[in-house]
Amino acid sequence: MQVMIGGIIAAVIGLIGLIIWWKPFLIILAGGVPIALLLGGALAIYVGYDELRDQMREKKESRDQAEELEKTKAELEKAKAESEKLKEELEKTKTE
Repeated sequence: MQVMIGGIIAAVIGLIGLIIWWKPFLIILAGGVPIALLLGGALAIYVGYDELRDQMREKKESRDQAEELEKTKAELEKAKAESEKLKEELEKTKTE
């Protein structure tokens, strides 16, 4: 309850101050908006650059994983072929 009362008092004092010092408020606002836009734009550029780097890193990792998968598939096919060859040789020795 005390916080609510304090909030109401602060809002009323702020409104009175805004009415009394309207012109200085506009001057401060006129000086603050370009700075806020400049800083916001710089932040957006940084975040966009960081996101772009993350996407490039993910593409590289997925490419590396795809290459590794293909290599593993080739090794598996080679192992299957060797296994089939050994089976055939074993069956030949059994029949002889």
